[in-house]
Amino acid sequence: MNRIMLIGKIHTARLTSCEIEYEGSMEIDVDILREAGILPYEKILVVNRRNGERLETYAIPGPGGSKVFCLNGPAALKGKAGDIVTIMAFAVLTEAEAAAVEPKIVVMNENNDIAVRKGRKPGY
Repeated sequence: MNRIMLIGKIHTARLTSCEIEYEGSMEIDVDILREAGILPYEKILVVNRRNGERLETYAIPGPGGSKVFCLNGPAALKGKAGDIVTIMAFAVLTEAEAAAVEPKIVVMNENNDIAVRKGRKPGY
């Protein structure tokens, strides 16, 4: 049996912009992607805290150090600059892999700086 497990998460990021005139995706600062263990062009789930919208898209690497979080294309209709979002990536893992996976979780502050780094809790 396989399980779908969280492998990377960016929590409480602030959208910096939303660009409707684009082919799609979400642009994210490549340094933050790396810290969260999310690969460029990996499928992501984005949840908007302001309006409850959830969408699936893929991560496009933005310039390192830019702190950019930009919804592009039709996804831009699901948020607005300043909205707080959570971005998650998942993987299909075997039972053994699932038991050992250590997701990389970063919690952002109001300036899109990484405030906290988390992972699997001891004892699980």
